[in-house]
Amino acid sequence: MATTDKAESAKPQAEEVGWETKVRYFLNNDLVRSSPFWGIPFLLMGIAVYGGIGFNTAISLTDARGLTPPDYSLGNLDFEMYTQVLGSSAFISAAQNNLVLLIVFTTICLLLGLFLAILLDQGIRYNNTVQTIYLLPMALSFVITAQVWLWMYNYDFGVMNIITRAIGIGPVDWIGNPSIALGSVIFALIWQFSGYTMVVYLAGLRSLPDDQFEAAHVDGASTLKTYIRIIIPQMKEASVSAAVVLMVFALKAFTFLYALTGRYRPPNGTDILATLMVRQAFKLGKWAYSAAIATYLLILALGVIAPYLYYQYRQGSL
Repeated sequence: MATTDKAESAKPQAEEVGWETKVRYFLNNDLVRSSPFWGIPFLLMGIAVYGGIGFNTAISLTDARGLTPPDYSLGNLDFEMYTQVLGSSAFISAAQNNLVLLIVFTTICLLLGLFLAILLDQGIRYNNTVQTIYLLPMALSFVITAQVWLWMYNYDFGVMNIITRAIGIGPVDWIGNPSIALGSVIFALIWQFSGYTMVVYLAGLRSLPDDQFEAAHVDGASTLKTYIRIIIPQMKEASVSAAVVLMVFALKAFTFLYALTGRYRPPNGTDILATLMVRQAFKLGKWAYSAAIATYLLILALGVIAPYLYYQYRQGSL
């Protein structure tokens, strides 16, 4: 009987000791001990990013316009602005331009960057000079790039029109002609970002062992076939990473387009969702309408990033 009482009295003590041990182990965890250093920045970033997304979504459900404060009462919250945006011809045109910019810009940057990386990997002459020339534009801001190409495209004394006059085509209104304005913008952005993809691919190529090249040469494969059948297929991860970065830049090319003209309306034929969103908000004062466009733009960005994160998760990188 006494033995039973002792055993029963020992149970709460064991449970108490076990609970204290768990708490002590939790407090000594590296993540918890380092929380004073990462906790405050994490909280501030959470408020700034996710709080901003939530605030934007709330505004998009109202009819806020001009200086009138938004009405957040439940009876006034609806998806009317999203319907208006989808029915707008300006939104459809901007979305189409965004899609063209995203696909053409990303594809050409990847192909050109891969081509340059292969040339550098083969040890061409003036290797470092070529690498510097193509990488330098990446260090420039959108504003500087826009101004440089604004001079290049100048109708009277721009370098591009000096070349067209020399070959007998005559001056071309690169920015003012709506049929070629978007192509001119894409060309300038390719000039800036092709060096980035070149570096990404070059890092991937130089991480591969030389044994693969030697084995292919022993089997009689030419250099071209070696790259096409053996090397390039191994650049999948580099291609995915570079493509995601390029597509995100394509979605937020507002700074470049704004710097071309200094106005909220970009050159005709180059309007994208970002420029349309800013124009509706800060020029026309349609805050709710602009917030709805921002939400659609966020969905597009998530559509680009989410598959990449899932791919990284499947590869075990997350």
